[in-house]
This record gives sequence, structure tokens and C-alpha cells, in this order.
Amino acid sequence: MESNQILSLRTIPTDPEHVKVIQWEDFQHDLARLVSLSSTLDESKEKKRNLHHKLESLIQVNVESLGQLNELEEMRQKLESKKVVMENMSIRYRLAKEDANKQEEQLSGAVQSLLVAGGALSVCSRNLQESSRFLYDENGYVHMRKLQKMLRRRQQHMVSQISMLYPMKILVGPAQEQELEAYPSSNLAGTSAGLKPVNQGSLTIHGLHLNVLIFRKLSFFTDKKETRESATALGYVAHAVSLVASYLQVPLRYPLRLCASHSYIIDNAPSTELTSEASSNANTNVKHVEFPLFLEGQDTTRAAYAVFLLNKDLEQLLNFTDAKSLGPRHVLANLRELLRIIQSSAFIDNLI
Repeated sequence: MESNQILSLRTIPTDPEHVKVIQWEDFQHDLARLVSLSSTLDESKEKKRNLHHKLESLIQVNVESLGQLNELEEMRQKLESKKVVMENMSIRYRLAKEDANKQEEQLSGAVQSLLVAGGALSVCSRNLQESSRFLYDENGYVHMRKLQKMLRRRQQHMVSQISMLYPMKILVGPAQEQELEAYPSSNLAGTSAGLKPVNQGSLTIHGLHLNVLIFRKLSFFTDKKETRESATALGYVAHAVSLVASYLQVPLRYPLRLCASHSYIIDNAPSTELTSEASSNANTNVKHVEFPLFLEGQDTTRAAYAVFLLNKDLEQLLNFTDAKSLGPRHVLANLRELLRIIQSSAFIDNLI
């Protein structure tokens, strides 16, 4: 190195004016200092290289650490999403378990009721088998016929009480009345051979006439006494029909609301053309409509329809006894025919 420095010193051009003379001792001292600085510089460079290598390794480690942190963050986010999914599944499982418990309780109650119903059905089946054996036995059939005849006689007796409560008479002359009596030789399928329906004007119930025509056309000259008598007669007929239906255990197609001369009949499926109330409520759930069996303060159309429905009830009872109606205008005649048929001997003899 000293030779290189000497060569370098020799190649440097000299300026006589700026030449500095250095003593040999100082030169050696400076040279030694320069050599020391050079070695220090080399060591520094070596340290710098080492530090550079370490720094690069640290940077590499930091880069890898950052990559791992990113991966950990992604894994943490996935874990959080899976945790949310698990919580939702846990909630659904709890709700499903509660529903399953409720359904199990309901099913248990249904099974219990089914077991009870099965036991009751088994008992009823045994009773039915015993009753069937008893019925098909000759003595059992005879016993059943006796019970039916006793029931028919009891019904006849109660209907006879209705005839006494509301006596019906046929006007023979202007001042004579003949009380209705039974016809033992009559036919159950209707009236006897050659018998014509009695005129409505010739029949009375409890001494009152029933004029059906005034229910069809009411005018200013209509007798108010006649309308009141007809309303009272319809009240009697309605009461008699209600009693006969209850005795025969026949549910009337058109139920009655009894209120003497101001009674009503109920139509559960009314026609919307008969009344403005029904037409206004055509789109609503109407349970029933009542029609008056009297004319006082009422519409003649509604009253006439009420009489028609009452006659339909009489026709229903007549059909129950295997008889036919005498016509839609013969209310009293139909009631008379119904009472006559029930009180006849054929009512007991023609058992099913």
C-alpha cells in the first residue's frame, strides 16, 4: 500500500507555489494514521456488508411475517363467519327442537285420545254386536216391534191432545159446525178415494178462519178483523206444527219462533229477491232471515212467503208419514190431514 501511495504522490503534478514540505517524522505519523483509517474503513465496509445482509434477512423475515399475518387474518375472518353460521344453526336447532317437542306433546295427546276413542269404539262395537244378536233373535225383533208400537201409541196420544187443544171444525151450514173426527178407513198415502180437499173457507181452527188470499193482496178495504183472525189462526197452526214435529222427532226445515198471533218462521237460505234486506246483505254471511206470519205492519210479500214456508213444514211432516200435501194454499186442510193420519190405526200398523 505504501508503494501505491508513493506512486500516487509521484503522479500528482506539483505546483511550486503550493508545495508543502513535511518532515519525515510527521510523514510517518500521518502515514500510520492513514493506514489506521484505511483499515478502519475496511472494517466499516465489512460491518456495513454484514449489516446489509442482516437487514435483508430481517426484511425477508418481516415480509414472511406480514404474509403470515395476512393469512392469519383471513383465517380469523373465515373462523368468524363459521362461528356466525354455527350460531344460526344452533338457533335453528333450538327452534326445531322446540317445535319437535310441541309436536310430540300434541301427538302424545292425539294418541291418548285415539286410545280412549278406540276403547270407546270397542265397547260400542261389542254393544252393537250384542244388540244385533238380540235384534235378529225372534224375541228381540218382537220386542222391538212392541216398543215401536208403544212409541206410536204414545205419539198418537200426544197428537190427540193437540187436536183437543186446537179443535178443527168443518162448517156445514151458516150456523152449524161439525167437529173433525177420525177416518179409520182412510189411506196413509193421502186422502181417501174420491175425497177432495176441503175449502179453506169452510175450515176453522179453534173457531177462527184462515184466509190465505189476504196475504197475497192487501188493500185499503181489507177487513182488519179478518187479518187479525188469520194471524191468530196461523199462530195456532205454527204451535201445532211445532208440537207435532217435536213429538215425531222431525227437525223442521224451516224453524218457527212462536209468539202467538205475531209468530215468525225462519228461512236459513233466503232468496235475495224476496226482501230488500236480503238483497243488500247478499254478499254477507247471513245466518237466517225471519218472515212474519201476520200482516200488521208487514209487507204482504214477506207474509205470503212465511205462509208458504209454513205449508212446506206441513208438507215435510206429511211426507214423514208417507202422505202427500193437498196443495200450497191448503194450510188448515194439510194440518187436518196430518192430524187425521197420525191418529189413524194405519199409523201404528204400517211400521217399517
